[in-house]
Amino acid sequence: MLTHLHISGFALIDEVELALGPGLTVITGETGAGKSIVVEAMALLRGARAGADVIRAGRDEARVEAIIALPARGVARAKLQEDGRAGELPGGLDDGLVVRRVIARQGRGRAHLGGGLATAGDLAKHVAGLIDIASQHDQQSLTDPESQLAILDAFAENEDARAEMAAAHAELAEARRALETFSADARGRAEREDLLRFQLGELDAAQPVAGEDDELRALRERLKGAERFFAAASRGEDTLYAGDGAVSERLAAVARELAPLAELDPALAPLRERLEGAQAVVEDVARDLGRYARGIRADPARLAEIEERLFLLQRLCRKHGGNVADLVAKREALARELGELGSFDEAMEARKTAAERAEARARAAAELLSGSRHKAAAGLEKKVGATLRELGFASARLPVAVEARALGASGADSVRFMFAPNPGDPPRPLAKIASGGELSRVMLAVKQALARTDRVLTYVFDEVDAGIGGGAAETVGRKLKKIAADRQVIVITHLPQVAAFADAHVRVTKTAERGRTRVAIEALEERERASELARMLGGANPSAEATAHAAEMLRHARSGQPARGARVGADATGDPG
Repeated sequence: MLTHLHISGFALIDEVELALGPGLTVITGETGAGKSIVVEAMALLRGARAGADVIRAGRDEARVEAIIALPARGVARAKLQEDGRAGELPGGLDDGLVVRRVIARQGRGRAHLGGGLATAGDLAKHVAGLIDIASQHDQQSLTDPESQLAILDAFAENEDARAEMAAAHAELAEARRALETFSADARGRAEREDLLRFQLGELDAAQPVAGEDDELRALRERLKGAERFFAAASRGEDTLYAGDGAVSERLAAVARELAPLAELDPALAPLRERLEGAQAVVEDVARDLGRYARGIRADPARLAEIEERLFLLQRLCRKHGGNVADLVAKREALARELGELGSFDEAMEARKTAAERAEARARAAAELLSGSRHKAAAGLEKKVGATLRELGFASARLPVAVEARALGASGADSVRFMFAPNPGDPPRPLAKIASGGELSRVMLAVKQALARTDRVLTYVFDEVDAGIGGGAAETVGRKLKKIAADRQVIVITHLPQVAAFADAHVRVTKTAERGRTRVAIEALEERERASELARMLGGANPSAEATAHAAEMLRHARSGQPARGARVGADATGDPG
């Protein structure tokens, strides 16, 4: 439950600190005093959006803080511990979950949950499930089909079944998207396959080899300059060896002339040896030049082939990008992709099978949910009907219609709350025939019906008793008191008949000092409660009769007996302020 609430710089509030306890707490005050500000502040803790306009004039930020006591065991505590929210107090979560929301005039706001920073989404995930706010706006949401479906599922305890349904539907949606995308790709598959075959055929026919273009360009230059190459090589052979007075012959002559002299002067022997070595080298080079020259032929046909081959390789490089080595890699990639397209039928069949399997799972989950909903609908109708009779509807019924609809994330059912307020009236949609007062009582009856299964720790009712008076108002008070036996209930009310049943009473007042409006919130002592009820009955200056009536209402609320005149006090239906 909510044990501590601190509000600072919010709307018309300077600073307010409230200690809250179990049972039923009522918040009262004159019309326009600012009672709903408390609810708006608690909504921030649940992750509601807020702009800088909620910040009190003259302040830089609005701050709302709370401590929420958690059950020793439960889903809420387990989720918080999974998220590492151990609590920022010494005892961790055992001392309460600390929640803080700060709205800044400049820059971004901040949120804290447990021991660390959080987002508004984190608050919605963890706190919204602990504090439920029911306002007159929620009375309208009570007529929304999706809200009605959620109410029925909560009554049927379908949380796990709904989670399975959502997961199955997500799997189905993904499988259908994959199949549709693959099918769309299939429409261009034939064209793609033809293109791949053509491109691969080109490269297969060309059979490019990495580096061959460099070799071909060198060979082309040899063929184009065949006469020059032949003449140079032949002249070189003649000059070095074959011709008259060749270099080899002249080197040999010098060596022969030095031979006898080297015997007389040993210093000439190494020189003679080097000349003989040079002669051998020259003769080797001459023989190689001869072979080279004899290998050269003017071959126009071969030159044309080389030119054509180089042109083909250049065209393919321009088409596919890169160089000849890249053409080799491209050919391998095309062959690989063509092979993958060859397994298209198997891939298509696998996607169809996955979609069928996902649909079967989703249909099974929807069927399970539908069965649970049909079974729970009668129980919800019975439970709500019994409470409505206690609230003054002697013959009112709230049939719950479960009808088939297209499969979706929440199943294959739509739910409509029907309403028949009078005997013999055919049930009609609640949204079309219920008045504000009737919706208030239906809301309360639904909340009581959900009390057994609802994991909410705190119910906050913001004037959901609007449009109710007399004996019905007292019955509403008793119902709220009964709900408060299982969980904390906080009620903003104008009705003294409801306020009389409170375990704790909080009053909101608005004053103006020096041109500045200020809202104050204070917990009333037991002796002050009768005065507040008297004000609610008789206005700012209640009569002695109103004061006595207020005291009697408190006594009877404690005793559990109806207050005298409660059913006939038409003037005691609400705060005259």
